[in-house]
Order: sequence, then C-alpha cells, then structure tokens
Amino acid sequence: MLYQLHELGRAWMAPVTYWADANAKMFGTPASWLSSLPGAQRVSAGFDLLYRIGKDYEKPEFGIHSMEMDGNTYPVVEREVAVKPFCRLLRFKRYTDHAGNLQEMRGQPPVLVVAPLSGHHATLLRDTVRTLLRDHKVYITDWIDARMVPTSEGDFGLDDYIAYVQDFIRTIGAKDLHVISVCQPTVPVLAAISLMAQAGEEVPRTMVMMGGPIDTRLSPTEVNNLATTKPLWWFENTVIHPVPANYPGHGRLVYPGFLQHTGFLAMNPERHAQSHWDYYQHLVKGDLDDAESHRRFYDEYNAVLDMPAEYYLETVRIVFQEHLLPRGEWDVGGVRVDPSAIKGTALLTIEGELDDISGQGQTRAAHDLCTGIPKEERHHIEVKGAGHYGIFSGRRWRTQVYPKVRDFIAGHAG
Repeated sequence: MLYQLHELGRAWMAPVTYWADANAKMFGTPASWLSSLPGAQRVSAGFDLLYRIGKDYEKPEFGIHSMEMDGNTYPVVEREVAVKPFCRLLRFKRYTDHAGNLQEMRGQPPVLVVAPLSGHHATLLRDTVRTLLRDHKVYITDWIDARMVPTSEGDFGLDDYIAYVQDFIRTIGAKDLHVISVCQPTVPVLAAISLMAQAGEEVPRTMVMMGGPIDTRLSPTEVNNLATTKPLWWFENTVIHPVPANYPGHGRLVYPGFLQHTGFLAMNPERHAQSHWDYYQHLVKGDLDDAESHRRFYDEYNAVLDMPAEYYLETVRIVFQEHLLPRGEWDVGGVRVDPSAIKGTALLTIEGELDDISGQGQTRAAHDLCTGIPKEERHHIEVKGAGHYGIFSGRRWRTQVYPKVRDFIAGHAG
C-alpha cells in the first residue's frame, strides 16, 4: 500500500512540478518580459527550487563519450557485452585516431568494476570509470531497477548476485582480469572469487576492495546499527512492498528506492537542507556554475532504484546480522565459502578515514580471511580526510587513490 500511495503522491505532484518549471523559465529567461519585473530573479529561483524538489529523477546516463589525456581528446564508446534479467555488463572502449581511422587502444589491462546494488545506479561510479579509462579497458556492472523486471524472470537473491559476478568474470576472461568492488559488492565478489578458486577455476589477477562491509562487527556505523537493532521480520514487514501496476515488474516484492533515498537524506538532513538553500542563493546571485554543480550532484543522488526483496533481506541477514562471511559459516549453493582458497590473486583494500557507511577495519578484514594470499601480495590504503564517496569519486580519488590503484594493477598485469 505504501508504494501505491507514493505513486499517487508522484502523480499529484507532477502538475505542480511542471507549473514550477514553467514559471522558473518565465521569470528567469531574459527573453521573457516577466524577467524584468522587480524581484523576478528571486521568484525564478524559488520556482526552480520547488521544481527540483518535486520532480522525478530518472536513471542518468554515464555520458562518457570522450576523454582528455596528454593534451589529446579520445572518443569513448559504451557497449553492452552481456545482458541478464537484473544486470547489464557494459564495456567502455577508448579509441585513437590513426590516419583518420578509429582504432581501439590495445595492450591495457582489463578491469571489471562491480558497482553497488544498494539504492543508486551504477552511474554513481561515473568518475571512477572515467579515471580508470586512462590506463585500462573498463567493464562495469549496470544493475537494473527491479521494478522494471517482470516477475516472469523469477527471483534474484544474493546467490544469484554471486553467480552473475562469476559469469561476468568468465565472459571477460579471468586470466588477465582485475576486479574492483566498491562498497556493497565487496562481500559477494569475495565469495564469487573464493568459490571459483575452490572449484579449481582461473581467478582474476587482483582484487581491489573499496569501502565495503566485509566484517560489520568492526567499527559499526549508523547503517550497521539499524540492521542489528531490528529483527529480520521487521524489515520484511516494514520496508518490503509490491511494485505497483504501472511498472513492468508489477507484483514483484522489492525494497523501494524511495525508502532508501529517505534513509540517505535522514542521515544528514541539515547538510541537504543547507545545500538546497545554497542552490537558491546561487540562482539569485547568478552563480550559474555553482548552481549547475548542485544539479549534477542531485540528479545522481536523487536517482534511485528498487532492490529485489530476496536480495535485500539476504544481505541484511548474512552481511549485517549474522556476519556469516567473517565467521566462516556462509554456504552458497551448498558450498562453504572459503576465502583462504584464493591463491594467485593479489589483494588491495581501501578505506576512507571518515567513512560513515563502512567503518574503519570493515574492508581491511578481508586480509584476515584471504590467508592463502602471501602477505607481500596483500596491501591496504587508508585515505586521510576521505569519507565514503571520496575514495572512489572526486579529487581525492583522482589524485591520491587512483595512482596507487593504477600502480597496483600494473604491478600484477600480464
């Protein structure tokens, strides 16, 4: 019922947002006579803010069509490599121009970026992908909004997530591959590679794990505490809802993205309120660059997806409540997950000093589990002054973290 009420609210707000958008343009466009009225700039800014608060935020595009490097511009093409009901495997191919003919740049190590399935779209890692493209062939998992997947495609649980990761590794080819997992996927990625090693399959050359909940018993955050203070049945009865009839996934049980988004906002309500007030002030003062920066951030931050109920509930139970991976008690498909079986894969873990989502030590815990990897092949980075997003996006990622990731991969490339 909650999901249906949310959709009714969206439908009710739609005319208001269209009206606000039209008024923002009428009072803000120089060609309109209304823009010359006293106070028109403030009126336009107020309507613009109302529009952005009330509008729907669809999945953004990656929008990586070219990149600058060494003073040159190189075209980039986004391609689908594999498609599954709940995920697409994308490849970003960088080209160079030889005598007017575009040719793919070769000889660079392939990297699979496993994006989180935790509320936001994979486009949240746009900066991660763009930076990696300087020196690598980049693949990324693009998870599909569960409300867009018909129920005829079946359920999707944590075991299915692991199977997807394994299939993508095999598709690209494990022999020369480097896998980067950001936040939530550190757990299923470690399980996927462990199970492949246990089965005698080829495994990737490196694993880079960034800000993930390997062992949430260490330095628990507010996110961890919510999962441990409520029983599993509370989550099942409170936050799981059927998809309404106006989506292809009608009837599928999901953890709705709008609830996750509400949780995101509730963690720092003052900061978001101040950010919107600053946006209003930027518009009034004509600081268009700062206003555009605000739009870019919230176009991404406010675009959320629904997660399949099975996957969400299993993640809460296995990762945050029962800690099955660090306790050595996680069975996937009847096989006990044993990270100590991983050999021939180097490990790099990365944590942010100020991470309020995955606390210090939670990602580094992978070193205690991957005892089959020699100590000299296991490395850890703590990024001073960085929060959760700062380790994979923004200035610190580009200037402090990426050079170390690049050198780590290069040191283990074939």
